[in-house]
Amino acid sequence: MVATIHAQTTTTNWGWDWADTSKIPASSMPQHQEFLNNQYIYPAKPRNMWELGIGLGIVKIEGDVKGKAGFGGSVSFRKAINNTWSIRMGLTGLLPTGDPSAYGVAIGQVSYKNYTHQLSVDAIYSLNAASHYRGNPKTNIYLLAGWGLNGVRVLYKGAPGAQPGGYNVFYGIGWPNSQAGIITSFGGANINNSHAWRLINTLNTGLGIAFKVSPRFNIGLEHKFSFPVYGYDFLDGWRGGNSNDFYGFSSVRLNFNLGNASRRVEPLWWLNPYNYIYSELNVPRHMKLPKVVLPDSDGDGVTDQFDLEPNTPKGCPVDTHGVSKDTDGDGVPDCRDKEILTPLKCFPVNADGVGTCPEPACCKELRDMLAQRPIETTPACTIGSLPSVQFSKNSARLTRAAESVLAGAAATIKANPNCNIRVIGYGASSKAAQQMSWERVNAVIKYLTEKQGISESRLLFQYGQDGDANTVDLQGTTETGPTMVPAPHPNLRKG
Repeated sequence: MVATIHAQTTTTNWGWDWADTSKIPASSMPQHQEFLNNQYIYPAKPRNMWELGIGLGIVKIEGDVKGKAGFGGSVSFRKAINNTWSIRMGLTGLLPTGDPSAYGVAIGQVSYKNYTHQLSVDAIYSLNAASHYRGNPKTNIYLLAGWGLNGVRVLYKGAPGAQPGGYNVFYGIGWPNSQAGIITSFGGANINNSHAWRLINTLNTGLGIAFKVSPRFNIGLEHKFSFPVYGYDFLDGWRGGNSNDFYGFSSVRLNFNLGNASRRVEPLWWLNPYNYIYSELNVPRHMKLPKVVLPDSDGDGVTDQFDLEPNTPKGCPVDTHGVSKDTDGDGVPDCRDKEILTPLKCFPVNADGVGTCPEPACCKELRDMLAQRPIETTPACTIGSLPSVQFSKNSARLTRAAESVLAGAAATIKANPNCNIRVIGYGASSKAAQQMSWERVNAVIKYLTEKQGISESRLLFQYGQDGDANTVDLQGTTETGPTMVPAPHPNLRKG
């Protein structure tokens, strides 16, 4: 009922075959069946693959102490909500560091190391999935925003008793509002009710671009900012002024599409949602289009749009422009012209198209002579209806019942010597059917001539007509025709 459109058709590669219900989830099948039956205008959303992302890059803290580029890595899973929106859940590890400037050293700043583990949930908005001017995108440009739960541990260089490498755990002891923005602390030593690790919230935002390599793999570049909620200012182990520290993470991402391609399409942000619409507009395969009707007011076979004579009288033949034919050009249409080929020398003509030339004497004499001869008429055939002969399936042999029917018909035929008889066989669907039709007609004619003494010249041979292939009809007529024709396919004759 519905034509299929596979990836890369002559119209638009829109990434999946909407007639393939194997990609439709069971919960959406009622909607999709209504769509396939033209009872609902929207196809159901297909299952689509998950994206596994692995990111590697550099991270830097923007804060009071001059930050240095550190290493960061992430792993994430992303799922499309529709062709534009998707949700990504990820786990990120960040190792930013910093060394104070000369001014920072002068005011007491020291070098630091930051260890952050972030669990995030981000909403991603794809900017270029939908387009009126191309098929599926080869790049995916997107914006992101979301939330992160961060475990943070900060080490700073300083006082005696430092850990290996000269670093101590930063607790923020003695700093005003050192616990602002912290959900809780945990792990490590408990110094004045503070532990080595802080748990804080961040708001994430960023942008990225991905380049499609294959239906299963793409490479991306992304920059993501993470801003601590309530302005936590101790990511760099220093609190200064009104500065609130935040992360900046730039990464190269390797993204892999996960899922069975026979049951799932690519992630929807790689599919243009307008593909279905434009494919149908270009080559309709699902739309129910009304039958084109071209008006022809006068019924002459030329539509009104091209008809130069829109009121041609019924029955008058016309040319390709819908104008009544006038063979001799005398101004009287052929359908009313009683002298269709009036010589030019006999113009002008009267209202009946008859010219002014006098009738030749020979023609008048011939007409008068014909008028005096008796008109010979062909006697009418009044034989009425004759019975049909039935054959068994795949057989050309006359049954006893058929012979009895033909015997009765022969008596009627003999009683009407003015009538010829059409013997009509049916079956035109194949060569075998045509040959069987010929054999059945031949069997009837043979019986009527050999068994009933009907003159063969009165029996007209017709076979291979459209109708019931197991029937042979007899029809009275005054016409003449062939009484025998060659077998159409003698190689298919029944033993």
